[in-house]
Amino acid sequence: QVQLVESGGGSGQAAGSLRLSCVASGRSFSPYGMGWFRQAPGKQRECVAAINWSGSFTAYGESVRGRFTISRDNAKNILNLQINSLKPEDTAVYYCATHESLMGFTTEALYPYWGQGTQVTVSS
Repeated sequence: QVQLVESGGGSGQAAGSLRLSCVASGRSFSPYGMGWFRQAPGKQRECVAAINWSGSFTAYGESVRGRFTISRDNAKNILNLQINSLKPEDTAVYYCATHESLMGFTTEALYPYWGQGTQVTVSS
């Protein structure tokens, strides 16, 4: 059974930085692509970043491109999301997710495995 546990959320100020991590267990980590999603109050969940199995391919949502960086450490089974230049509109619950392919998908429907989420709150 795939388990994903996010950490690193919390409160930050605009222009600051946060780093989210996701530890995966229950199956081999490296052969699968992964993604970070977020859901703000009253909004649909959106993909902010995705990465393929090796880390050689990454994709970002338009609203976060240039500020967010997704990375993975296959030796430690950890997925990271570095968030820089925080904005109040980054306030959301952030989810780590994975699927059954090598690729870095940004389509939510392709992800069957999800973590519980971690709250990020940004004040102006």
